[in-house]
Amino acid sequence: MPDPTGSGSPMSNQDVPLISVITPTHNRRSQVVRAVESVLAQTLTRFEHIVVDDGSTDGTAAALAEIRDPRLIYVGAKWRGANAARNAGIERARAPVVTFLDSDDVYLPDRLERTLTRFHENPSLEVLISSFLSLKGGRSTKCINRDAFLDKSTLQRALVAQTIFIAGSAITARHESLLAIGGYDSDVTRMQDRELLLRFAQRSGALLSEDIDWKKYNSENSISGRRDGYVEAYANLIDKHPYIADRYPEVPPYMIARQIIADILKGRLPQAFSGYNANRSSKSLGYSPAELLRGYVVGRRWRRDCYDEFRAKYGARAV
Repeated sequence: MPDPTGSGSPMSNQDVPLISVITPTHNRRSQVVRAVESVLAQTLTRFEHIVVDDGSTDGTAAALAEIRDPRLIYVGAKWRGANAARNAGIERARAPVVTFLDSDDVYLPDRLERTLTRFHENPSLEVLISSFLSLKGGRSTKCINRDAFLDKSTLQRALVAQTIFIAGSAITARHESLLAIGGYDSDVTRMQDRELLLRFAQRSGALLSEDIDWKKYNSENSISGRRDGYVEAYANLIDKHPYIADRYPEVPPYMIARQIIADILKGRLPQAFSGYNANRSSKSLGYSPAELLRGYVVGRRWRRDCYDEFRAKYGARAV
């Protein structure tokens, strides 16, 4: 592998990039320009940044056209959502390692250099999950995963129990591995990063990095930040991975119950009622009130035990 620092002048058209950055975007002109600028400011210079515009109508194309750098590749079309846009970027990527950057997030200057060093040091590594700084409402939160390699079963359990921090811009993977698992599932509009990693957990483990190498901005129009629709999205996740309910029967009722309880305690009664109905109408879920209450008690205990075990072994923090 070439020098992971990629020092020197920006690559020529003949050079093969060491890493591909993929950014899906839709009507976030100012944010995506900020994201692109954070990539172009990297200490590593041999990369390509593929921005896949999912039908923006806010002048995104014109704004990016003003950035004259051969490493920035603009792909414009209508892709049926962010996951289809990500997959279009994956298919176009030329580098052996692919990483992601949501259009409202930014990289710290050494993100790509640190990431490639990890893959250079671990030739068999397929997936890396980094740490980040979450910014919301003027508040800054460090989301740190302690350095650790999780084997397949441990990764799956950590994802199901939600004992590690994950987000789209934290994920880096071998290009061939992403292609092997089929990329992102275009039918999943929420929890898509967890769903992707659950499929990775069926073929490989993942390396956690405690390096904070990017900043997450929680946008108002972010799907993942919405209070409504959580139970529907979780039901979809279980539909995609039915073994979760079989292997971890305590988890689904706990995840649903805690969301409903949180909505009730915060006075969001319509959302709580909607979530309960979504649970009852789901073929994968369908828990009664008694089952939800029991699941909340038992599942909460199970998750706490998982967290304590994980923290004792890896020193990680819970989500």
